Amino acid sequence: MDRLTDFQRQVQDAIGPNYAIQSELGGGGMSRVFLALEVQVERKVVVKVLPPETSAAVSIERFEREIRLAARLQHPHVVPFLTTGGKGDLLFYIMPFIEGESLRARLAREGELPVPEAIRILRDVADALAMAHKQGIVHRDIKPDNILISGRHALVTDFGVAKAVEKSSGSGKLTSMGVALGTPAYMSPEQATADPHTDHRADIYALGIVTYEMLCGRQPFDASSAQAIIAAHVTQQPQPIERFRGNVPPALATLVMRCLEKKPADRPQTAEELVQLVEAMSTPSLSTPGGMTPTATAPYTAAVPAASAEEQGHPVRVAALFGLASAVVLAATWFLTVQVGLPQWVVPGVAVLLALGFPIMVATGLAERRRAKARANMTLTPKPEGGIRGFLTWRKALLGGVAAFSALAVVAIGYLL
Repeated sequence: MDRLTDFQRQVQDAIGPNYAIQSELGGGGMSRVFLALEVQVERKVVVKVLPPETSAAVSIERFEREIRLAARLQHPHVVPFLTTGGKGDLLFYIMPFIEGESLRARLAREGELPVPEAIRILRDVADALAMAHKQGIVHRDIKPDNILISGRHALVTDFGVAKAVEKSSGSGKLTSMGVALGTPAYMSPEQATADPHTDHRADIYALGIVTYEMLCGRQPFDASSAQAIIAAHVTQQPQPIERFRGNVPPALATLVMRCLEKKPADRPQTAEELVQLVEAMSTPSLSTPGGMTPTATAPYTAAVPAASAEEQGHPVRVAALFGLASAVVLAATWFLTVQVGLPQWVVPGVAVLLALGFPIMVATGLAERRRAKARANMTLTPKPEGGIRGFLTWRKALLGGVAAFSALAVVAIGYLL
């Protein structure tokens, strides 16, 4: 006990003899964080203590009631509450100690994260939010500091603390501290304007900011003050992700930018929807070295070729080109028949093959045009194409044509011999 500072002794007195303060871990935004030992079971826990000036404006009873509501959350990606309480000017809550590090520490060390890891963290956090939102609990302060990385898993901590502080304060005194609204760098426009209709979609916006930072190594808005950052969330559009990192799969970049829409109605409407969209991207091609593009989406550089393929597949264009090519082939066959002495039936045979090939090429053009539209719209193909449609590709159509005319040539040469 002698090694503790005066403030740590106050914290120790507040939490009681069941927990023994070991050391201070640092600040946690709106709280000071201590490592402690739960004496009876000898396990590490984290004690988070609100600043005295915050506690003075908060009703301990209402704060504890809000924390008890959040403590009902049981999920693999949520750090649960163990207990909460207060004494004098100290208000605290206790959570399990998670081996690992915060996402903030990971970003500070590495900057950009590998795309597969960013997708995995996005999916874990969205899954935690989906469960909480279904129970009517909104986090309101999603940021890298409140996301812990343990092994291959991400866990969300401090669920409902911001709301608990705001609800129990009964005044607007805490707004200037960012407690009621959240953290300025991750604040949704509706939070920034104190919209009374702010709901769970604010968490989706904040998660979009976090994912943007994981992919780009920077936040979408950079300003010299908290007020300027808040204003940017309301008035400015973030720079496209591809400006800072070109190898991010287009579907992922599009999803993140959709989460950052100013109007909540333009974002994914639920965290469950966000989970489903992320899982659709989580294919083996994203988790293998060098495979950064989801199998169901086009690579980033395919945006322009997709439009070109759509034009090339237009039936009128295909019919015109096929007609021109057919005229050239028939003229060349007639010339060889006259000059070389090919059998007279070769010209009609070529005509028959061209007649059979015409509907195949038109159908292939339509199929390729449909695929080009899907790529241009960033849509995902649920299943690989099978049956006849699976054979309607330019490569297979051309190979089939070459094989047919080669067979005709072999028969004609054999006849001559």
